[in-house]
Amino acid sequence: MKKTVLLSFFWLLFLSCNKQDVSDEPDALSSEELYMAVQNTIQFSGYYWNVKHAEQPTGPMNNYWDSDNVWVDEEGKLHLKIRRGTDGRWTCAEVSSVSSFGYGTYVWQVEGRVDQLDKNIVFGLFDYRDWQYDGYDEVDIEFARWGNDQWHNFNYTVYPEYPSGQSRVSYTNELSLNGSYTTYRFTRSNQYVAFSGFHGHTEASRNAFFQWQTPSGFDVPQVAMPVHMNLWLFDALAPSDTAEVELVIKSFEFRP
Repeated sequence: MKKTVLLSFFWLLFLSCNKQDVSDEPDALSSEELYMAVQNTIQFSGYYWNVKHAEQPTGPMNNYWDSDNVWVDEEGKLHLKIRRGTDGRWTCAEVSSVSSFGYGTYVWQVEGRVDQLDKNIVFGLFDYRDWQYDGYDEVDIEFARWGNDQWHNFNYTVYPEYPSGQSRVSYTNELSLNGSYTTYRFTRSNQYVAFSGFHGHTEASRNAFFQWQTPSGFDVPQVAMPVHMNLWLFDALAPSDTAEVELVIKSFEFRP
């Protein structure tokens, strides 16, 4: 693995230097480019996914990322884990789709008590254009208290189309589940993003909770974007209960 990382790094560095000969692009690699150099690819729910791996702190919030924290089991379910290594360092998990997705409906079936996560744990299901557009073109479902036990643990957030003078819009609530199986969905159009959660692995209206839609006139993202799923540490802080965390995503579906 280390040999592959080094070869990937020097290959990207070589390419960067060559590009500098014919353009004004800088030859320094950002932290995001470094992690891209050392990721591998898995298959899940009929799509290919890049697995994030970074042995140096990188975003979000300067965490470490280990590809060993991501795997697909014999039943085809995706596992994401935060674990503590023998060196005491905590590492996180993230995948991003090789394909990009635009207008349509995004659905995740999740296994695990996402309503009982430690205050320093963040679990994200989201559509994200690219790190270069930070603050724009992003659609988030996030389970997080952002380090504060008093804050609500369930968040919808949409960042506006790039470029735009608008600020992001959010909806937060306190999630309390009646079991370990849940479904989460958002639908993107050129005029709105609509969200909903569901108790169980169903989209039956009787099981719905926390339905919300972006306000009229909000500049929703218009571009196709990769889908991300991640499990990470707020401010790179260890879980306050010092327990490792594992969540399972049974499936992801995109319906144009």
